[in-house]
Amino acid sequence: MTELLVGPADKTVTITVQQRTWKAPADTFRALVPIDLPTVFRPVPPFPGITLVANQTGPWDHVGARRNPRFDDGSQADEELTEYTDGHSFAYELTNFTNVLSRLAAGVRGEFNVNPDGPGTLIRWAYEFKPLPGRRWILAGPFAPLWRRYMVAALDRCVTVIEAGAEPPAGLTPSATSERS
Repeated sequence: MTELLVGPADKTVTITVQQRTWKAPADTFRALVPIDLPTVFRPVPPFPGITLVANQTGPWDHVGARRNPRFDDGSQADEELTEYTDGHSFAYELTNFTNVLSRLAAGVRGEFNVNPDGPGTLIRWAYEFKPLPGRRWILAGPFAPLWRRYMVAALDRCVTVIEAGAEPPAGLTPSATSERS
């Protein structure tokens, strides 16, 4: 395995969002891991959406899997799965951005956690930026609320995909179990 992007001494900028679904954790995880990135990562100005995924090395279910998300502004990044605990969590790193992020961060560590929550699941998604020297204030300041809005929209669409094609148990509705944090 390659050296991890973020280490204990790094002063990162972390943005975390979470949302609930009425689906069971195992079902949520099975739908979330292979989710179609262009379906859930749509443009939220000023950030581009993902138009396609290129060069995927195989299923997104093991450490070392790689792919290249390509964005609708013509840019791309390298993505590698760095942690995978079946049914519970996975983490990935994004590096070599060809857009404005290349001037702000050395890369990003993303992590999804799927946790039991009553009759459903709590999905927690963290994005940890490793700032370039002198750029932390930009990521922690004006950038953070814009990126959080992008993440909330993407996680909303993830839950829509996860819950698609099934009915919630009696007494539960998607609106009754969804939460943005």
